[in-house]
Amino acid sequence: MENVNQLMEQIPAAAADLSSNLSTVLQSQFLLPEQIWSVALTSSYFVQQPALTAAVLADAQGVIGEEGVEDARGAAAIMGMNAVYYRFRHMISKESYSERMAGLRMNRMVNPATSKIQFELCSLACAAIAGCEACLQAHEANLVEEGLTEDQVHDTIRIAAVIQGVAVAIS
Repeated sequence: MENVNQLMEQIPAAAADLSSNLSTVLQSQFLLPEQIWSVALTSSYFVQQPALTAAVLADAQGVIGEEGVEDARGAAAIMGMNAVYYRFRHMISKESYSERMAGLRMNRMVNPATSKIQFELCSLACAAIAGCEACLQAHEANLVEEGLTEDQVHDTIRIAAVIQGVAVAIS
């Protein structure tokens, strides 16, 4: 966590709680280390704050490997698309849009390099940051169906929330 610790020194005093929160969420007792770092990295890619992404990437690589890095990048990109599309369908609330085929490719989501659960956790984090209710409901349901607990889902969202806060604080 050397690079993230160095980054936390850049957090202004007004947002000092985020330093403590980041340390706490990156040590979740409910998620595996590779899940923690995959969610943190995906969230960093999603919020598009270069210094944050670089620090998290440097610390995450040794835990999640190249496949984990690629899945994190893929999840952030796919969810960048999906959150816009599915949030539109949900917010417009016209059945005619919901009946249309999305026609958007999401092969990586179905065949991740790591695991379905890890990719779903990463997707859930992006859905929370984007505020897409439809995506949140779908990914949370998939994770619970796969056997994850509400504590694991909750900690995933806590990681995403803190990453978003840190991005705002250092920008």
